[in-house]
Amino acid sequence: MTHWAVIALSAALLGVSPLSRASTRSMPMEGKVEPPPPELLKRAGFEQKLGAQLPMDALVRDEEGRTVPLGTFFNNGRPVVFLLVYYECPMLCNLILNGTVDVLKEIPFAPGKEYDVVTLSFNHRETHVLAARKKATYMKEFNREGAQENWHFLTADEPAIAQIAAAAGFEFAWDEKAQEYAHASGIMIASPEGKLSHYFYGVLYTPRDVRLALVEASAGKIGSPVDQLMLYCYHYNPTMGSYTAAVMNIVRAGCFATIAALGLFLTVSWRRERRAHTTAA
Repeated sequence: MTHWAVIALSAALLGVSPLSRASTRSMPMEGKVEPPPPELLKRAGFEQKLGAQLPMDALVRDEEGRTVPLGTFFNNGRPVVFLLVYYECPMLCNLILNGTVDVLKEIPFAPGKEYDVVTLSFNHRETHVLAARKKATYMKEFNREGAQENWHFLTADEPAIAQIAAAAGFEFAWDEKAQEYAHASGIMIASPEGKLSHYFYGVLYTPRDVRLALVEASAGKIGSPVDQLMLYCYHYNPTMGSYTAAVMNIVRAGCFATIAALGLFLTVSWRRERRAHTTAA
């Protein structure tokens, strides 16, 4: 079985989306690779915990090895794109990171202005040195102003990781035979205070959905009037992990637009008729 076939099979088993167009940037190692056994896959997944509070007092390490509370990277008045991956993952985590870079390139917001990004390794054996190397790779790829200071690659000890993962509803399991973790794929959006508001599954993320999620998680403090209108017409569907049309709101918006257009037409017509009468007199 080729490594491409293994990726596709593992993605299907884990319920993830097809490969992103950027997936070739960080591909799995060549050689025979087997997908995780079914019993491990049962222990790997996301349980949505919308509204759950991430533990802001959990201790993590930044890229320079400083131990600080997780809350250090929140409470800046900006929503947070939150990822749980591990940096030496031979396959899926690279695709998650690639997909995150891709979608953030597609939205008009800037890190440090409208949002922050926090990536935490769930492998307690990984060090801040490895996190710094991973960050350097993705900062070069993302290449956006403000990313270096506002996209954080963190590590932590096992108890803190367990606490954070449990709060996020993220489950993973160690595959002793393959010497790697079985885990699901996706990203989360959290409010500035660290409350989880949206989950997006797979390795491909829709720019519209992520943009609206950031606007919604910020309580409307970022985004344009168009974004607010989009939020009126689309609602986040937790089951699907995406925004779907709010049909009745779209109908209402259409009615309001029609009434406004009719009112404008009548006003212009009345003014023209009045000018015509004035000229004739």
